[in-house]
Amino acid sequence: MLAALLLDAWLGEPRRAHPLVAFGRLAVRIERRGWRDRRAAGLRAWALAVAPPVLAAWLLARMLGAASPWLGFAFDAGVLYLAVGLRSLGAHARPVAAALEAGELDAARAAVGRMVSRDTAALSERQVAAAATESVLENGNDAVFGALFWFAVLGAPGAVLYRLANTLDAMWGYRTPRYARFGWAAARLDDALNWLPARLAAFTYALCGRCGRALRCWRAQAPQWDSPNAGPVMAAGAGALGVELGGAAPYHGAWEERPALGEGAAPDAGAIRRALRLVRRGVALWLAAALLLGLARWSAAHA
Repeated sequence: MLAALLLDAWLGEPRRAHPLVAFGRLAVRIERRGWRDRRAAGLRAWALAVAPPVLAAWLLARMLGAASPWLGFAFDAGVLYLAVGLRSLGAHARPVAAALEAGELDAARAAVGRMVSRDTAALSERQVAAAATESVLENGNDAVFGALFWFAVLGAPGAVLYRLANTLDAMWGYRTPRYARFGWAAARLDDALNWLPARLAAFTYALCGRCGRALRCWRAQAPQWDSPNAGPVMAAGAGALGVELGGAAPYHGAWEERPALGEGAAPDAGAIRRALRLVRRGVALWLAAALLLGLARWSAAHA
């Protein structure tokens, strides 16, 4: 895990030939050939897209690990490096904060538009800061903690499974006429894989921030959110930061009312930067926990 995160900090996401980009193209082809307005068709398409890469990761991990522990280590670290996006999270969020600090609202709107799916052209400074902060908190789970969790549980195949499921949810998991049935499996399977990591991420935010407020917001506000996993993550994160997020947001030309998240001051550029620090502190906490568990297992094996 440490090696993968160091690679991510050093290299960032691959600019060319990222495996997730290739997987996205594969998913488009599978959808084009297999789309039917039925849940079974969506489940079959999900399995066709996900099963071969996960099986390949499992076989390679076993073969390389059997050939040499160092080859196995390098493969695991490389796969996890491709699955996490901690540096990318900052690379997308910091330009939003910098533009807000410089008073360049149009530039901030354009930058946050690369982070979120909502319409950004008419957002105020507060709404831009809220959108970016929400994205950092939610993607802290989706792009970092979820991948670390499934890697810890299932190794490289677990990280591959999680990131591919997360990618298909982003492509197919919409409640639109085209995907309401076909994308049902992608959305539900992503929810299932994210259920425990999201709650661990929410608890991590609480431990690394204003703990009592974070837990209170999680308990009171998360059940009101549409997403069973984004609700706990963002409510706890907003409470940990001491900011108020949520509220109305524009999607597809219409404003949607959303519940409030967190409590405290209105978000600004500083809230975006504090959210990034909160995620990084959480990652450090997870690495420390992994180290302690690894040392305990090593001690038990050599007792």
